[in-house]
Amino acid sequence: MKTTIGTFNSATRSVSVTFEHNGVTHTRDVNACLTDKGHYDKKATAARVQEVANGVTHKIESGAITNPPEPEAEPEAEPASVESEAGNA
Repeated sequence: MKTTIGTFNSATRSVSVTFEHNGVTHTRDVNACLTDKGHYDKKATAARVQEVANGVTHKIESGAITNPPEPEAEPEAEPASVESEAGNA
């Protein structure tokens, strides 16, 4: 499991984390840990992310989390027909 922890968002008190395992990429917010004084605790948050990663690993391996399907290519639209107004005069 590879994890990439984003920057701390003080408004939501969370960090965005990208988890990568067995070819599956999953991104979600994880609640950050704060010190007694309310400051972001990077080390404690990394430990919390590892705990979440354990659950994400299990969900990926069980198939509960997968990559989203590739968007289907939209068929090219046919040009709209243009009717002549000459016959309607």
